[in-house]
Amino acid sequence: MAGSRRTFLRSTVGLAAAGTAAVARPKYSMGIGTAACMQRGRADRDVSPFERFTATLRFLDYCNGLGAGGIQAGLTSLDAAYSARLRDNAEAYGMYIEVSARLPKDDTDLDRFEQTVRAARAAGAGVIRTAMLSGRRYETFRTLESWKAFAQQSWTSLTLAEPVLSKHRMKIAVENHKDWRIGEMIRILERIESEAVGVTVDTGNNMSLLEDPLATARAFAPYANSIHLKDMGLESFDDGFLLAEVPFGEGCLDLKAIVNTIRSARPEVRFTLEMITRDPLEIPCLREEYWITMSRVPGSDLAASLATVRGRGRPLPRIEHLPLEERIRIEEENNRACLEYGRAHLGL
Repeated sequence: MAGSRRTFLRSTVGLAAAGTAAVARPKYSMGIGTAACMQRGRADRDVSPFERFTATLRFLDYCNGLGAGGIQAGLTSLDAAYSARLRDNAEAYGMYIEVSARLPKDDTDLDRFEQTVRAARAAGAGVIRTAMLSGRRYETFRTLESWKAFAQQSWTSLTLAEPVLSKHRMKIAVENHKDWRIGEMIRILERIESEAVGVTVDTGNNMSLLEDPLATARAFAPYANSIHLKDMGLESFDDGFLLAEVPFGEGCLDLKAIVNTIRSARPEVRFTLEMITRDPLEIPCLREEYWITMSRVPGSDLAASLATVRGRGRPLPRIEHLPLEERIRIEEENNRACLEYGRAHLGL
């Protein structure tokens, strides 16, 4: 089974590369992040890092075949030769590179982080995207004390990273990753007060924390160092609502207003597609445990979110029951549709 999956994945990458050489392809300014290829990425975790679909050089080639403007991806290797090849290929394709990486956990992790910053710079990246929480706030923390410990660890990690970033003239972009509400994130940025530290503005994530997408974009736009652009669909659910990325134009976000808001504040920032093809996520905002770390959220935010679900909600697709090949086909269709919509309607 694993062998057939690898054969399928390699054949689709090869077809994309062959198509690039054989026919003229459209060119988009919007790039693609590895999360937009989650189904492919999940399918080949059992192979060596350099053979994976999301290996940085392979992913760059694939996204070039789609006509994407750049990539946001982790670095498969920190070796200088790998970074040089990545930079050369991106320049030849006319594509940008943004690197995804972890913040340092403590002093013993600083060397790894600095090596990553050096490699990212050598690869031609101007921004490192990161996140403080790998999971989701309302699922991860079962006590207020554990949330406070996370907040302290996040601050420690950021203050360890900042001098390294400033030293190498590299910017970092901390994603609003279903962890910080708007005010909390802004307070962190104001406290660190560094030109090296900004935000990866994810246009959908804060809906899970009962915040409006356009308000999120307006608040974070002045700090934007990178963008995860997505449209979001909603569906009613007994304990709250379901939330899912959907192809551009099929969801409830005012994408044109969001893009224009961010561009007005940060005209140089890159927009990266994060159309995650998967089953909807549960946002259990009517369960008691959801509120363990969010007791200060106004009731009006909950009411507004549920009103939006009632007014804009619709049945969302499920794909996890489908065979791998079908999930990958849908994923690529979704990504291509978003790229084309972005060029046709959003100037991307």
